Order: sequence, then C-alpha cells, then structure tokens
Amino acid sequence: MSFNYTQAATLADAARAAAALDAKIIAGGQSLLGAIKLGLAAPASLVDLSALADLKGIRVDNGRVVIGAMSTHATVAASKEVQQAIPALADLADHIGDRQVRNRGTLGGSLANNDPAACYPAAVLALGATIHTDRRSIAADDFFKGLYETALQEGEIISSVSFPVPLKAAWQKFKQPASRFSIVGVFVAKTAAGVRVAVTGAGPCVFRASTIEAALASSWSETSAKLVSIKPDGLNSDLHGSAAYRAALIPVLAGRAVAAAG
Repeated sequence: MSFNYTQAATLADAARAAAALDAKIIAGGQSLLGAIKLGLAAPASLVDLSALADLKGIRVDNGRVVIGAMSTHATVAASKEVQQAIPALADLADHIGDRQVRNRGTLGGSLANNDPAACYPAAVLALGATIHTDRRSIAADDFFKGLYETALQEGEIISSVSFPVPLKAAWQKFKQPASRFSIVGVFVAKTAAGVRVAVTGAGPCVFRASTIEAALASSWSETSAKLVSIKPDGLNSDLHGSAAYRAALIPVLAGRAVAAAG
C-alpha cells in the first residue's frame, strides 16, 4: 500500500496536518504499523510525532508526575523520578511487551489506541491521572469509553499525562505469554482521595472494580481484596480464558497488588 507521510516539527503542525490530510497519527508505531501489516488499517496519510521533543520528558511538579506523551515505555521504566514517586508505574512500564516494544512504544500511543488488554490504561485510571491534549485536559474517569474508544476527538493529540503521587500503589499482571498483553491486569492505588482499583484485559475496556475499592476502603488488606466476588457478566471470554476465569483472577491479583503495595 502507499500513503502520504508527514513528520511534524511542532504539535501545532501535527494538528494542522492531521486535519488537512484526514491522517492517522503515528507515535511509536507498535499498534498502527502492526494493524497496517495485517490489513486491518489502510490510512491514506500518516503524521509522525517522533521528532516532537516537547512531547517527551518526565518531571515531578507539585505532587504530580508529568510524563510527555512520546516518552517510551523504557524511558518511563528507567526514570529515577518515576521510580521514586510512583514505583508501581515504573514497574508496569518495565513489563510491557518485549524490549523492542518498550523502546518504541509510547505512553500517548498506548492510551490513544486503548487496547482492551493494554497495561497503561490501568495505571492511568487507578491513579486518577489527567490526560492533556493539544485542546484540553481530560480526567481518566472520562477518557476511556469502550473497545478501542476514547474521549479523543478526530485529530486531537495527547501531549502529556499527569499522575498524582499516591500514598501506596502496586501493579499485578497475569500475562498472555506470547504477546505479553494482560489476560488480566490489576492496578491498586491508595490515594489521598480514597482507594482506586483498575482492571485491564478482563473486559472490552479498562474499568474500575468498585466492589474491591469498597472492600479495601473498609480494610486495606490482601484478604479483603481476595474475598470479593466478581461477576463474569460482560467480561471477555476467548481461547486464553473464559469470563469466569477472568472474574476469578481479578480479586486474586488485587490481593497480590495490595500485598506488594504494603
């Protein structure tokens, strides 16, 4: 296939090019290029964000870790700022895919794609992060809409994500061994505003496990999480695991996450 290719010099240039060409935005390319090779996507134009230095970098600002959308998973995993402020986030990034994926895939690309088994959405939702774009700021609770669906408008580009530093947090992932995507992944966070638990891989889209949140708000313990019963209704069922299997895994992984968080 053939397509037009534009490497943007600024975020504004990228937005203009995307609108003018009706183009797909490409960040690390780990999702889009794979889809193109499989014949699942056939964009007429691509706008490449890889040269935008303003979309890279990590800083701690007023109790929040701010990560540029074009920061790779490997960069997040190796960041001393992230390791110190939110070690669970660094741990999550360090176990995404394989080495190639971690060195090419980006935070913003993962969130914009919103794969139902991706890891980053669980951290973003559990930590109550804010997604910043070239147009606005979107709370995590409002960002993830459904299967590969987000609140992003056509041509809207993620510029950074700001994560509040939690009191405690941990990530547990039961992975599919070939792809390393989550069959079920659970991110648990104890924040100043309360307990938040996000689950990926189990449903069509990342979601909060409200029953586990309530149990942990009452008693922050591994046992409290594991005693919660999750209904399989609406959960994924495929060759890797049934809906009932995934439902059983969620409280187990939540309990392990609480134990890891301390």
